[in-house]
Amino acid sequence: GRRIVAAGLSPILEPEVDIKSPEKEEAEVMLKAHLLEHLNQLLPNEKVMLKLTLPSVDNLYKEVIDHPNVLRVVALSGGYTREEANAILCRQDGMVASFSRALTEGLKDQMTVEEFDAQLDESIGSIFFASKAGK
Repeated sequence: GRRIVAAGLSPILEPEVDIKSPEKEEAEVMLKAHLLEHLNQLLPNEKVMLKLTLPSVDNLYKEVIDHPNVLRVVALSGGYTREEANAILCRQDGMVASFSRALTEGLKDQMTVEEFDAQLDESIGSIFFASKAGK
């Protein structure tokens, strides 16, 4: 990310935590500490975006979200179902969805155009609602 910042751009960093890891909570706590350590080394004009796996503990990343060098923190569905991901996202203040896996859940190539469009509309609507639910 440093080279991208040095070029006057804002990097999008994506340190994903495996949702099936038995040490997921511990990994997230360690990740948060490392993120804050590195964010605190940035100059005021050096900004980053982060794509993070939905946390096990609600609002774990709030301090990261509120950091002055962070433009936006978006949530990865990380393999959760759309329903699970939306439920977790609703409880996170300041995070919005970046759900590619959850967005495509339920879409099948055997669907008619109308069925496909209806399923996609429902997916987008539910993810949008979950993104707006966090404060």
